[in-house]
Amino acid sequence: MKEFVLKNGVAIPAVGFGSFLSTDGKGKTAIKDALDAGYRYIDTASFYYNEDEIGEALAEYDIDRKDVFLCSKVWPADIDGDKTLASFEESCKKLGTDYLDMFLIHWPRLSPDDEEWYVGVRKAWAAMERLYDEGRIRAIGLSNFLPHHLRKVLETARIRPMVDQLELHVGYMQEYTLSYLKEEEILPQAWSPLGRARVINDEYISKIAAKYNKTNAQILLRYLIQRDIPVIPKASSPERLKENLDVFGFDMTEDDISYLSCLPERGWSGEHPDLPRP
Repeated sequence: MKEFVLKNGVAIPAVGFGSFLSTDGKGKTAIKDALDAGYRYIDTASFYYNEDEIGEALAEYDIDRKDVFLCSKVWPADIDGDKTLASFEESCKKLGTDYLDMFLIHWPRLSPDDEEWYVGVRKAWAAMERLYDEGRIRAIGLSNFLPHHLRKVLETARIRPMVDQLELHVGYMQEYTLSYLKEEEILPQAWSPLGRARVINDEYISKIAAKYNKTNAQILLRYLIQRDIPVIPKASSPERLKENLDVFGFDMTEDDISYLSCLPERGWSGEHPDLPRP
């Protein structure tokens, strides 16, 4: 599988398994299904409340720890130095590991009314830098941070963020933020890369998919990967799990990349770090 190499040399798989809500109703079976399909990157967060199920699945699957890339996130209620350290330790305990491949700050602020959100973020980042120095985290980064949030981190950071995980998909590409990340040499990573029903069932996506004899989902994922953005799609059925990994071995033309990049906005989740959550 294609990998992306971070600034510190750590390789991150191009396609990971997004575990948000994946264990609801299926428990650890959902994780084992993903491993069966070939996923070796599991994305989770303390806010997903499924780290213990992921840990149990990995233990029962009997796979070497070094063969799985594990990413978790600290929720903004815990972005304050010692709380960040405690959240990290709790995530490791539940996941059954003594280190994480990547650890992210999940959102920049808990409330849009919090004007001094960056004070806690900076303390959290210092704690993550310490864990990175100790070898407990192989890569540190952020999630849902826009340029005006990132600047506050960069002003005091000793170690620069390596990844910024964002909602990115055809119809919602946040081009200004992508341009900023490129300038700062921070790798963007796409959550919700398939958008929602309005995107994956879009007639314009179907038009491109037919041209390459691929599914709409494969086109949406390939589009992002071709733009040098790793993806963490969700899926439940074994067929869809395998389909989302089968996005290599072909390239879309630059005209098709342009076409998909210029479609009108669609499929946005409604979630924004500076606005009340829907």
